[in-house]
Amino acid sequence: MNPARTTTRFLLGIASLAVIGSAVAQTIKIGMISTYSGPEAAFGEKMDRGMKLYLKLNANQLPPGVKVEVITRDDGGPNPDKAKQIAQELIVRDKVHFLTGVVWTPNAMAMAPLTAEAKVPFIIMNAGASVITTRSPYIARVSFTMYQASVPLGEWAARKYKRAYTAVSDFSPGHDSDDAFERGFKKGGGEVIGKLRMPVMNADFVPFLQRMKDAKPDVIYYFVPAGRQATAFVKAYTDLALAKEGIALVASTDITTDEELPDAALGMMSAYHYSASGDRPANKAFVAAFKKEYGESLNPEFVAVAAWDAMDMIYRAIREQNGKLNPDRTMELMKTYKNPNSPRGPIYIDPETRDIVHNEYLREVRRVGGKLMNFEIETIGVGVKDLWKEINKK
Repeated sequence: MNPARTTTRFLLGIASLAVIGSAVAQTIKIGMISTYSGPEAAFGEKMDRGMKLYLKLNANQLPPGVKVEVITRDDGGPNPDKAKQIAQELIVRDKVHFLTGVVWTPNAMAMAPLTAEAKVPFIIMNAGASVITTRSPYIARVSFTMYQASVPLGEWAARKYKRAYTAVSDFSPGHDSDDAFERGFKKGGGEVIGKLRMPVMNADFVPFLQRMKDAKPDVIYYFVPAGRQATAFVKAYTDLALAKEGIALVASTDITTDEELPDAALGMMSAYHYSASGDRPANKAFVAAFKKEYGESLNPEFVAVAAWDAMDMIYRAIREQNGKLNPDRTMELMKTYKNPNSPRGPIYIDPETRDIVHNEYLREVRRVGGKLMNFEIETIGVGVKDLWKEINKK
């Protein structure tokens, strides 16, 4: 495909968007970009589950005569060029009113300028680097940022351990996570004695963990992409018998999901904004509906909850405008979005940053009903905003 020709078609197509913004939209089109193929395809499946469950249970929450159509596209993983191309096609050819989904920060960064130029609201369901929302005024995020969990976890860890070693994947969320944990750990009086950056797609964590074992810290803090890599990291930690050496392991995000928890993760501590174990009425109802729809053996994960909350925010914008969507009005509504009964607890969008604000929970991997799961044991942060935005205020 000729890049110049693609860009030209994209720019020509923008002119037609003003018509969409002023006309009654009987069918609201939502462009969903996620990872449906490759080694991280589980992300797309989990997002789809949360989104489709919301659509099914809230079909009566739209204005009369208004319907929603979701157009799904596969980015195949961290591939900024492909994500940008897909976003262009959804905006120009499919004339979507919203973009959403997106697992990977590099993909979201590539899409951001298009959303600003075309004035298409973009609701992020996962990508967690703090900087993303600064790249377009038409982005709101319902997932998380790395600073939200990592700073409270660092403060908590410093009450138990004095010397830490950090190991993170070498991309923006990893860098954010590393910096945030160190800030919290140092604030609590701890010392970070070493740092490692690992490839984003890494097959062997043993050399990295051996280096940390040799340094003899009290605790290792790590961040890698959720799913198979997180499982591989925990397995390597066990194979090298670091726990027997008195070296603990903590993480700041749901990087080892319930369905992939290995026995080696039993007792591991983490901080995050959601677990299916949360003892909240809204969460119990959500988990029950999820299991009824997809099977008793499955717990909803954080991406399913983010998809649920994203759809709730979109539906509110549609209702408030009675289906007559204007992108600037939509963004104003999103900046004032609140939900005291999200499955994760009370949430709202910070109007200054367009980032989610939510609680952070300390979790321990426990065996519940014969299965391992991340079990919430303590709230370690209430109404936590993205500290990175505060640190980097101009």
